[in-house]
Amino acid sequence: MARKHRQELVAEDETPEPVFCPICERVIPDDQMDKHHLVPKSKGGKTTVRLHRVCHDQIHAIFTDSQLAKTFCTIEAILEDPAVQKFVAWVKSKPPGFSDSAKESRHTSGSGRGRKY
Repeated sequence: MARKHRQELVAEDETPEPVFCPICERVIPDDQMDKHHLVPKSKGGKTTVRLHRVCHDQIHAIFTDSQLAKTFCTIEAILEDPAVQKFVAWVKSKPPGFSDSAKESRHTSGSGRGRKY
């Protein structure tokens, strides 16, 4: 018996479930979807979540890899940060396909990425 291809198993009238960004809670279009390592790969992380590209870029503009690994390794912890809350309040009013560059410099106050503590 011939194998059925995965595409043949999906009914033609079915549409894939929309993916919601856990940061801004908007639907993520396929062309705006990024995978974010909750603990950066450079720090040994393996678990990923799907985010809007603009949200992903903003997270990496605000935090260093070390900060993400030590303090901001969950969506809940990221959402507690005041800079992220300000960004989320701003981006929630944008359409799902909205694309923009990160609002804060990756190199703030000296060398390295993100804010200094």
